[in-house]
Amino acid sequence: MAARIRAYDWSASLGPIAAWPGSLKTTVGLLVHSPVPIVLLWGEDGVMIYNDAYSVFAGGRHPQLLGSKVREGWPEAADFNDNVMKVGLAGGVLAYRDQEMTLYRSGKPEQVWMNLDYSPVIDESGRPGGVIAIVVETSERVLADRRIQAEQERQRQLLRQMPGFVGVLSGPEHVYEYVNEAYVTISERSEFLGRTFAEVFPDLTGQAFLPLLDQVYATGERHVARGMELRLHGSDQTQYIDFLFEPTRDAKGEVNGIFIGGYEVTDAYRAAAALRESEARLRELNAALERKVIERTQARGRTWQVSPDLMGALNSQGYFETSNPAWKSVLGWSEEEVASMSIFELLHPDDVERTRSGFDLTQQGQPAIRFPNRYRCKDGSHRWISWVGVPEDGMVYCSGRDITEEKAAEAELAQAQEALRQAQKMEAVGQLTGGIAHDFNNLLAGISGNLELLEKRLGDGRLSGIERYIAAAQGASRRAAALTQRLLAFSRRQTLDPKPVDANRLIAGMEDLIRRSVGPDVEVEVVGAGGLWRTRVDPSQLENSLLNLCINARDAMAPAGGRLTVETANKWLDDRAARERDLTPGQYVALHVTDTGSGMTPEVIARAFDPFFTTKPLGEGTGLGLSMIYGFVRQSGGQVRIYSELGKGTTMCLYLPRYTGPDEVAEDVAAAAAIDPGEGETVLVIDDEPTVRSLVVEVLEDNGYTAVEAADGPGGLRILQSDARIDLLITDVGLPGGINGRQVADAARTVRPDLKVLFITGYAENAAIGNGHLEAGMEIITKPFAMAALGAKIRELIDR
Repeated sequence: MAARIRAYDWSASLGPIAAWPGSLKTTVGLLVHSPVPIVLLWGEDGVMIYNDAYSVFAGGRHPQLLGSKVREGWPEAADFNDNVMKVGLAGGVLAYRDQEMTLYRSGKPEQVWMNLDYSPVIDESGRPGGVIAIVVETSERVLADRRIQAEQERQRQLLRQMPGFVGVLSGPEHVYEYVNEAYVTISERSEFLGRTFAEVFPDLTGQAFLPLLDQVYATGERHVARGMELRLHGSDQTQYIDFLFEPTRDAKGEVNGIFIGGYEVTDAYRAAAALRESEARLRELNAALERKVIERTQARGRTWQVSPDLMGALNSQGYFETSNPAWKSVLGWSEEEVASMSIFELLHPDDVERTRSGFDLTQQGQPAIRFPNRYRCKDGSHRWISWVGVPEDGMVYCSGRDITEEKAAEAELAQAQEALRQAQKMEAVGQLTGGIAHDFNNLLAGISGNLELLEKRLGDGRLSGIERYIAAAQGASRRAAALTQRLLAFSRRQTLDPKPVDANRLIAGMEDLIRRSVGPDVEVEVVGAGGLWRTRVDPSQLENSLLNLCINARDAMAPAGGRLTVETANKWLDDRAARERDLTPGQYVALHVTDTGSGMTPEVIARAFDPFFTTKPLGEGTGLGLSMIYGFVRQSGGQVRIYSELGKGTTMCLYLPRYTGPDEVAEDVAAAAAIDPGEGETVLVIDDEPTVRSLVVEVLEDNGYTAVEAADGPGGLRILQSDARIDLLITDVGLPGGINGRQVADAARTVRPDLKVLFITGYAENAAIGNGHLEAGMEIITKPFAMAALGAKIRELIDR
């Protein structure tokens, strides 16, 4: 690179090397000898001079970068580097760690991570003459860390899914690092992590358990305990548990913890003990009798005859060689019929494979305890049977209890619980609708009252001051429309007005509002990604969502305050990453809002988007904010994710699809004072609301249009299928008569293929209008609308 710098023609930028100031020569001399990637950005344009290590980082951009302006050399990071030059030439320093960017080093987009350090270079005038940057790529480490994290999470997921209990202790104090759900269930404890074994189980310290852990940690030898007796929770009842204590080791091979795993075998242990006791009694009765004589005696004994439970001896082919009379009373099968059929012929089809797996385990000597399945009755119905089976000498001795009624009771309880949940939801909806009715009554009072006063003034012939009544009524109407939009946002059915949006620019425009909203106790930082992609969403809804998230973050940091970070980034989601976020693979714009507040528990995260769910005190939160944000983002094709840790803070991530289409020209219909006059064009108006229909017809006729009207879909379709001239169709989406507005438009276009259509609706009937996809020559406008907005749409469609 030193040779390239000497050979480069600098006359058009920095002038001959001989005329360079000493500060520039010295800095270049230092950087070319450095093994670390360094680039010097000299002058206001940031002319680039770099060393050999940086040329490797630049990839296919080298050697064209030498002598170029940094904005032109790295156009995809132009905004980022503009900020670097602005801060550096002002004497400031910048440092970034694992900064994510998308660079085009080899002609295609590449996601990279870097450690970046920027410092000013002081020239002979005593002021910064340039900025020196140390660039160390960390992509391999970042990706490796992510792979390690993913593997750790995969291992934890495997542990969570294990049928047995698992716990991990660390250090000689035996501090809990991890437990799975089975461990929590068997121990009936809820707090483990960060606590020692003695703190969690003080009642076990006197049962030789703690010395056993100390022995495994000290010797480094695994220990297996079969049927270990424990008494948890101060109970006198003994539990029997199979344990494995496996020491874990660090990179040096030294013991640093203990892995605990196992299964509770209390039921099996007791069942086996009971069986052994029964066998002992039978042997005491007559040790000289053969095994078959014992089985016949048991089969024909009084207990065998009167027991309500199904009993029998099952052979290795799956046939009951003996069965008691309960089979007849419970299922309707005689002993001969039971013996003639395999158990797999009697099972419900959905239970065959599961039972076959359990049967195979009994053939390996494992008992079956409380194994439920459904057996077919002779009349064709099925009943639930819970089995206990103990294998011995090639046979499985079984006892089955009819639990059909218990299963039915469980189902009824589940239905009752679901009904209770629905009742609670309806109660919340009732509270919400009561508040809405109150608000609407206030708004309607404002509208009707001002109209009455206006009518009285006009009747008296007094025209002075009537403008204030008109303005008040219109203001109340606008507030009512805003309330309706909030409700539609909650129901995820609002009519969105998506436009191409630069999220960095939108956030910059809201920065002052955010700072005022969160107050002086919260430090706000905005980090906009360089070269951020555009997305296509409703900008006002995105602004509302961002402000809502910032206010939630402020509340989470109250009263002490904290740090709020609003950050943007470009995200490439592959199949795995997209599947984790419930998205389709592709490119997304990510908006992160991070606070240093109280954080959320996993239970709160799981319910955060539920309507009416809030952790705020009564009267301070409706529980609708995050639900509305979720509805807006999902309706826009994106996703919302929450990452939080108790006591450390929360990050809310909004993923919005990248937009690559052309810019759209915004329409300013508010400036129009009246509807543009028509030239006799004929407009068909279909609306089942007479007030709306007559208003639109009257306004059209007053402005030079010919209006034709219909009250429902069939009536409008008959007009459209006639020979009458129709230049434009205005139709409500929801219509009576069995045919909606979109169906009317589609049917009309079969005979009038060029018919222009304007849909009007109180909310976005996505299914009716094609899930938001309108064909050419179709537009939609949301009730309530200004007459000027309606006129602009009519004129635009007719002139198009």
